[in-house]
Amino acid sequence: MTDKAELHTPYDGSAPPFAIGLSRLDPATWIHVDDHHSGYIAEKLRLTNDRFEDVFVAEPGTEDAQREVYDLIHTHLGERLEPDAHASPDLAFSAPDGAPLPLLHQAALRVQEDLVLMRKGEAGWRLAAASVCFPSSWNLREKFRRPMHEIHAPVPGFAEGTRNAGLIERMFDNLRVDMPVVRWNWSVYGDPELFHPNTHATGEGRFGPGPVARNVYLRLERQTLHKLPVSDDILFTIRIYIDPLSALEADPEGPRLASAIAAQVKALSPAQRTYKGLATEQEKLLVRLAKISENQTG
Repeated sequence: MTDKAELHTPYDGSAPPFAIGLSRLDPATWIHVDDHHSGYIAEKLRLTNDRFEDVFVAEPGTEDAQREVYDLIHTHLGERLEPDAHASPDLAFSAPDGAPLPLLHQAALRVQEDLVLMRKGEAGWRLAAASVCFPSSWNLREKFRRPMHEIHAPVPGFAEGTRNAGLIERMFDNLRVDMPVVRWNWSVYGDPELFHPNTHATGEGRFGPGPVARNVYLRLERQTLHKLPVSDDILFTIRIYIDPLSALEADPEGPRLASAIAAQVKALSPAQRTYKGLATEQEKLLVRLAKISENQTG
């Protein structure tokens, strides 16, 4: 069964930006199928056909772990997907060159989540295989085979040697098979596109012309971590939700939520602001948020 898409609000001020913020995941809520499912899968199929090398990577030797992930997702979904929500078997379970698609990517074509396989090595946990069609301003091929401290190096406060980098490494080391975890992340974008492989740079002009940000979308990431019982790898899932900022204008909690977003944006350090793509666009975003906080839509 699919659920009606709902407004998620990890930006409500309950957790500051750039916090690790893990909580225990109810396994029954792991994969979220909503009424946007068909659109997400259609976009994944388009990217599979047009840009397969940009959305899938895998080291040799990950095939058994990919099978483990495929079986895990198949078992979890069971009958939850309605028949017309499944990707058509004749569509895609082959790559553009006609070869069968890797099982990790086949699994990803059944769900709205992106799937990342992390494997422990001498340099720590590294990205060993992934199907990522909806990156949030990062490039999968650039992150492939890199350890976590290098993957997170561009994130302020998470580079190698920082306290946060050490915490994440230990968290991965201590993750238990019977205790999956979940966290949320959010950013502000100038369009609703799912496929965003390029970095923000300054973000200049992405909210439209003029002194008030017009083209504003809240891009949310629901991230989960599962320790796989057979391979001992870790499955990292990323589920993207995109809501126009205008959704807050119609929400009774909109003024409060807009104020919470504004407070967090103002509290960003210069490095964090640049990383979020707000280096030149912060003020016009704050003007728009203030209008919503004051319950103005003009």
